[in-house]
Amino acid sequence: MPGDTPDPLADLQKIPWLKALDQPGWDELLAATRLRSYNPDEVIFLEGDPPETFNVIHRGWVKAVKLSPEGREQILDFMGPGRPVNIAPVFAEQSLPITLVALEETTLWAVQQSTLLELLDRYPAMARMVIRTLAGRLLYTVSLIEDLSLRSVTARLAKILLVQLDDSEKPVIFRRRWATQAEMAARLGTVPDVINRALRDLADEGLIQVDRRQIVILDHDGLTVKAQL
Repeated sequence: MPGDTPDPLADLQKIPWLKALDQPGWDELLAATRLRSYNPDEVIFLEGDPPETFNVIHRGWVKAVKLSPEGREQILDFMGPGRPVNIAPVFAEQSLPITLVALEETTLWAVQQSTLLELLDRYPAMARMVIRTLAGRLLYTVSLIEDLSLRSVTARLAKILLVQLDDSEKPVIFRRRWATQAEMAARLGTVPDVINRALRDLADEGLIQVDRRQIVILDHDGLTVKAQL
């Protein structure tokens, strides 16, 4: 409700490896946590920035991108509420390899990196869970490289649609204001005209139905087969 003060505990408790903390650990973590706000299209972190804070999205959506010297954008991920956005650089103690941009009005919980690293030294169970999380991110990156190099745009599009559908109880993907074909093309490593043709092909095959506000999955099994081609 308007005027309510956000509670960092509600969001941070959703991070699996933070569940290893006891009450003194949580007290220390929360004392080092602040809420930061960003406007649409505002850069949150620029590639090469030092990771001074660990950040978790409270509200809004963020995109992680790589930019070429010519300004071409390759979107690596879209991230929404509850998602951490820079876990690997924080624990690697290295500069960010990507740029993070707010897609809409966004607020993030920012936890001081120094505090998080001190807690990691004192809580072995937390350290083991962080390793597992980072390993999962590595496997995701390998999968992304495989998709970009070995699968067609139509197959990559089908896979992305299925992943987005997993977050919904209904076979409908609601399209946010910023979810344009240009953004989708940057996510899939192509151009908007190709995305438009791929969407039309999937619709012509009876797998999806597309309008300005949503994409309806008509044939989940058929779309799954298409994602594997």
